[in-house]
Formats: sequence, structure tokens, C-alpha cells
Amino acid sequence: MISIKTALYRSSPLLAAFTFSAHADEDTAAPNAFTLGIGGQYGPRYSGSDKQRLQIVPVIQARWNALFFDSEKGLGYDLPADNGFYFEHTLGYGLGRADSDSGWRDGANNLKGMGNIDATLNTAMAVGWSISSWLNIEGKTILPFTDSQGVQYQASLTLIPLQTTSNTLVFQSVALFGDSRYMNTFYGVSREQSLRSRYTLYATEAGFYGVDSELMWDHQFNEHWGVMMSVGDRWLSDHAADSPLVQRRNEGTGELAFLYTF
Repeated sequence: MISIKTALYRSSPLLAAFTFSAHADEDTAAPNAFTLGIGGQYGPRYSGSDKQRLQIVPVIQARWNALFFDSEKGLGYDLPADNGFYFEHTLGYGLGRADSDSGWRDGANNLKGMGNIDATLNTAMAVGWSISSWLNIEGKTILPFTDSQGVQYQASLTLIPLQTTSNTLVFQSVALFGDSRYMNTFYGVSREQSLRSRYTLYATEAGFYGVDSELMWDHQFNEHWGVMMSVGDRWLSDHAADSPLVQRRNEGTGELAFLYTF
């Protein structure tokens, strides 16, 4: 049986993962490891878009004791405690959004006139509690370092109903919150943007704006080769869904990745 922290790290290679050996004992620390892979993501072109896209992305994951690098999360470290509590700190990046179709970040042609949202460096801090081998709760804050996109907050609940040496099944639900700057950067329409585009003025408040839910399955063929699959849904609350940029309130996603761990 693998520990809940190992299962969480393994659960989503394209969203927040770094892979360890599936044969790690629950009472031992996860070994240092290096993983390479290739994956595909299918989802909306931006939050609220009614148009979908398929992206092929590389997966790079590495761990050196408490330090780790993940191509999605960035560079960071985690500090677990014996009672199940843990702290995680990462230095990463946000790709922003383009006002045209993009092959490497969010964006769509119907956003023409809205202008680009620049990429930014950010730091994320998370505090969590592995209550049992199958239940985890976590709170997370994401703060921008450059060209502020605003601050994001997340509260997540993770269930792991199945954990074996070859299969792990994970369900995760994440409540999404943003400060006023974040909400109006991604869902607002300023006077200048309204004049340049076809969208009416829109401003919203800080607060809860949606829920991300995801079901993930990880299968290990052997000590080195593995595959991860997931299906998910994002639901947007009125704060975001009332924006003229939002064309679809519910958005489905899918992921598939093949990984090799050294």
C-alpha cells in the first residue's frame, strides 16, 4: 500500500504531480526519483470558453528528498509531520491568456480586443492534513511575483478509495477563490477593453468563483512504466459565469500521460 502523499503526488502528472515508485512501503519515505513522460490534455481554450483544444505536453518530474521539480507546479519543497500535517512551498509560473487561439497557453480568437494577460512568476504555499490513508484536506494560496494577475486561493478535498501496488484511484474536489484583481483580470471587461472588443462592461467582486472536480486513475505496468488518466469538470459560480467572456458555465476536461520513472 502506498501512502496518501505518494498517491497525491502520483495522481495527476499534468496538474500537480511528481512520480515515485509504486512499490514504496507506506511507512517509508518516498525515494528520490526522476520521471519523464508525454501527455495530452483536452479542455476549453480558456476558463469559460465553449471551444475545446487538444494539447501535447511534456512531463518532467524529479525529487531529491524534500526538494522537487515538476513541469506543471515548478520548483519547491515539502515538509511533512508525523501527525499527517504537511507544508508545501513552490516557485512556479502562470502563463496568462492570449486574445487569439494559442497552442501553448489559454486563449481564443473570440477574445480579440481584450488584450493579452502576461505570464507571471508566482509562489504557492499549501498547508494540508492527511487525515487517513484515503482522505486529505488542503488549503493553498498562489501569489504573483511579477505583472500581478491577482491572488488565488484554493481549498481541496481528496479521496483515495483504491490504493494497490499497481492501481490508484483518486477523486479530488477543489473550491476556487480569487481576489478582486484576479477576478477582473480573467473575467472582467474594462472600459478600454469594451471599446476594443464586442463585450459589454463587466466588473465583479472578490470571492468564490467555481469548483474543479477530477477523477484520476494511475496504473503501473512495472517498476518503471506507468500511465495516468483523468476526467474532470469545472463549474463556474455567478461571480465568473455572469461575465460576457464566459460562454459555458460547465467545462469538461480529460488527460492522458505515459511515464517512465528511472
